[in-house]
Amino acid sequence: MAEARERRRLSFLRRAPLREGLVDLDGPRIASAMDELRNRSKATLHDRLHRVRTAAGLAVQAGLAAGLAYLVSHRLLGNPQPVFAPISAVGTLAASVGQRFRRTIELIVGVAVGVAVGDALIYFLGTGAWQLGLVVTAAILLTIFAGASVAIVIQAAATAVLIVTLSPSTQNLEFPRFVDAFVGGGIALLVTAILLPLNPLRVINRAARPALDLLATQLDVCADALRRRDRSAAQQALLRLRENKEELAALSEAIEGAKETITISPARWHRRSELTHYAEAADPIDRSMRNSGTLIRRSVTLIEDEEPVPAPMPDAIAHLAESVRLLRHEFAAGEEPEQARERSLRAVSEAGRAYAEGVGFSGSVVIAQVRTTASDLMVASGVDQDEANRLVRQAFGEKEQRTGETTEQSPAPKPPTAPPVG
Repeated sequence: MAEARERRRLSFLRRAPLREGLVDLDGPRIASAMDELRNRSKATLHDRLHRVRTAAGLAVQAGLAAGLAYLVSHRLLGNPQPVFAPISAVGTLAASVGQRFRRTIELIVGVAVGVAVGDALIYFLGTGAWQLGLVVTAAILLTIFAGASVAIVIQAAATAVLIVTLSPSTQNLEFPRFVDAFVGGGIALLVTAILLPLNPLRVINRAARPALDLLATQLDVCADALRRRDRSAAQQALLRLRENKEELAALSEAIEGAKETITISPARWHRRSELTHYAEAADPIDRSMRNSGTLIRRSVTLIEDEEPVPAPMPDAIAHLAESVRLLRHEFAAGEEPEQARERSLRAVSEAGRAYAEGVGFSGSVVIAQVRTTASDLMVASGVDQDEANRLVRQAFGEKEQRTGETTEQSPAPKPPTAPPVG
């Protein structure tokens, strides 16, 4: 009975309206939290679907390579249990995008070390639990002493385990293990180069979208926060932009994979010139991320210190955000990024107007970072660094010289000097 009364009381409280004249202080806060949860759920689903689309081509490649490696090892080479061939194929494809040639060599070297160590110790010590532990330890230490990569160390240890555990029941295991390593790696390269080469630009576009969208969105949030002097919103934009390691890593890996595809796949050789844009844009995009982080951090301080926010300042940041979006769109369409360049210079021009109207210390840093980020985006679009700096200075205009001038009749302190570029 007591529990039933408590449930009815809580239900009544949920339905009960506020008494006349009282203000609902919790309602807006709760509604905001619920909206954030709903948006986060949608964003998470969107991110997961994007990751699936990005990885779909690689998954199909790995599946095809595993099936072909099994058929070649089983049907053509007569291996009754072709386990290692499909494992080698999948390992070559999935574990090292952009380094598949190197991965294949590492796979074979690791197998060789594992077989040698395993056979030698089994000959002298026999098989058993402690022998297995000793073999694995010896294989790892030997490969590390030789300066091998992590992949070779893992392969050597795994092969040593297989040799020790399977040799007593399976005769002549060593040679098929070598053959399967060659078959699996070779089939993986064949699928990548000839049978199912991915479109490198499509792969890069999908990988670049999260990084560039993240940058553009947080710049827009920062611009809006400056207009409203909303410190909390600017701080959230800063925290979100700092969580960009995954997006940048995905973009770098996609570029390396695209380079490899264009190198080994004749069907994709005609894409080399288009890929060059993205390959050269990776570093300046990374720099623009870091410089934008500084821009947003100083915007937070600017709001905290109640410094002036000239109207052109948030407009300049919004133009930077649009430049990032245009850069992504024009790269994806295979067009010369003229619109992105124009929007970057417009951002600098607005920053010049803001500087001329007067800014505080943090405001001058924000202006400097607008210029530097615009220069980064110009370089990402294919403009030489020196030329990008010259265009940025030109777009900033004569204001940077005028604001540094003083007269003898006006001994007032100088405003901050014009912010540097680059």
